[in-house]
Amino acid sequence: MLVASILKLFYWFGARYDFPLLVQATVMVFVQILLLHVALLYRPPFGAQHSLNKPFAGEAEGESYVTRPFRFWQWRSRRPYWQFLAYFAVTLAALQYLIGTNPIYIEVQGYVALSVEAILPIPQAIENQRNRACKGFRLSVLVNWLIGDVFKLTYFFMSEGGVPWAFKLCGLFQAVCDTYLGVQYWYFGDGSDAAVGPEGGVKLERLA
Repeated sequence: MLVASILKLFYWFGARYDFPLLVQATVMVFVQILLLHVALLYRPPFGAQHSLNKPFAGEAEGESYVTRPFRFWQWRSRRPYWQFLAYFAVTLAALQYLIGTNPIYIEVQGYVALSVEAILPIPQAIENQRNRACKGFRLSVLVNWLIGDVFKLTYFFMSEGGVPWAFKLCGLFQAVCDTYLGVQYWYFGDGSDAAVGPEGGVKLERLA
């Protein structure tokens, strides 16, 4: 969300989309920076990651974490996070100065920014499908996402101001992903319906 929001801020200079969307992106940048600061400040110490929930921890044996190239966003030190965000913003500022008026660059920037935000539900959907359960995924979060999608799409398509198609198409895609999460939650639940089969394995059963 932080990367997407920063991209949307720079996208405004070329697309000049609706001002309320610019305000939203600006607020999101400040909120996400605050959340990142809190997450980095209060995450478990290095020696405790095997016994506690561990944000940004990386791969561990028997878990679903995967080490990313250059351990991106899995660094143990705080400094690389802020360095990346600073370099990212400076790079976007330089591109804005050099080619910020190019229509192709503006369109690509917009679709990249909105696509990053739109695909955020996909890892959760993959994890739910892999586990055949939505344990740990709160229903209140899902409901808020779906309500947010309704309001967001209504604004995108009903607004008389300038809302580029990047917002509309990526908003539709994200709404589809969130709806699929809703289907998973209805079908799998939190996994409490799992029953032990005759061979001792775990079998998922749901009432018709």
